[in-house]
Amino acid sequence: MRKYLVVIHRWFGLAMAVFLFIAGLTGAVISWDHELDEWLNPALFHAVGEGTAQSPLALANQLEQERPQLMVTYLPLAIEPGHTLGMSVSATPDPVTGKAKPLGYNQVALNPANGEIQGQREWGAVSLTRENLLPFLYKLHYSMHIPNAWGLELGMLFMGIIAIIWVFDNLIALWISFPNFKSWRKSFAFRWKQGGYKLNFDLHRSGGVWVWLLLLMLAVTSVSMNLNFQVMRPLVETFSSLSPSPFASRMPQPEDEPLLPGIRREQVLEIARAEARKRGWTAPAGAVFYSPAFGLYGVGFFEAGNDHGDGGLGNPWLYFDGKDGSMAGESIPGTGSTGDIFMQAQFPLHSGRILGLPGRILISVMGAVVAMLSVTGIIIWLRKRQSRRLDLRARRAA
Repeated sequence: MRKYLVVIHRWFGLAMAVFLFIAGLTGAVISWDHELDEWLNPALFHAVGEGTAQSPLALANQLEQERPQLMVTYLPLAIEPGHTLGMSVSATPDPVTGKAKPLGYNQVALNPANGEIQGQREWGAVSLTRENLLPFLYKLHYSMHIPNAWGLELGMLFMGIIAIIWVFDNLIALWISFPNFKSWRKSFAFRWKQGGYKLNFDLHRSGGVWVWLLLLMLAVTSVSMNLNFQVMRPLVETFSSLSPSPFASRMPQPEDEPLLPGIRREQVLEIARAEARKRGWTAPAGAVFYSPAFGLYGVGFFEAGNDHGDGGLGNPWLYFDGKDGSMAGESIPGTGSTGDIFMQAQFPLHSGRILGLPGRILISVMGAVVAMLSVTGIIIWLRKRQSRRLDLRARRAA
């Protein structure tokens, strides 16, 4: 049995090695994506000059009036002192053709005092320029920048399949790391003084054993991040009920046929704030987004600067129909069924933000560990492959 599992582990590892190496290194970096992005691109984050900041809603409306070819799709509702107002945008349909033409950018940074555009970029573009480097690495992490086709996000599907293989490979690796009860201590040891191939082998085997639970957690949450509706939600629903998702019940529109909202974001915010007051929430509305693909508004409630919801399961969100503002769903951290809470924990666990700063440091270290395991695994395979070839030559010579 064990020899067959060793073979499966070998081929699973070879199939995943390059992709996990890239995902590990990029994951170590993007744990600090906002900080690094701000350092690399001050024009996108730091306001030029002084002046009283206007309200984000007024600035968003001004931008849409000046550029009718776009609509604001994500808008923070508070501006940090000295910072720009960063928002996401997408194209509106052309009045003649009814089709949306690509803008060439999907993020805009406005000076909060006068509404002037300080910078813009295409988040996720295949580019290594300063302004695109961190978004490039972020998208590379979960999709390898494999282009979409046939209406499918092929990169996310591919990396989701890699994640499924990774889950099974983690279980196999643990099994073969303990060949018998007597030698269990070896699976935790590192032969530092002997170095060379023995140390490489121990780094791969023992290194994986020491952090096995964290590796499995990363693998499972990777499946959830990439194949949420296709795999994870159906799987969880076999064990626990899940609250309906407003996105799962709607078919997304093609990118060039966006749905225009029938109600303004100001009206949606009034409805959302009234609902929050009924629920006794004290956190302010921190951001509002509109999904042109699904025709949905979302309003998140959090303090300024806490858009990621560090130190827990994230922030509460309320969802509204883009046509009339009727309630379409909610995501309230820590509430719902066991399955709901499990699903809410997926991104906070994967990013480490569930533990705040210490969690982000841990995930950054784990990214380097994943890359190390990929490299040491390939070295082990090459060494054994060379040994098998030499053994075969010796037998032929004999």
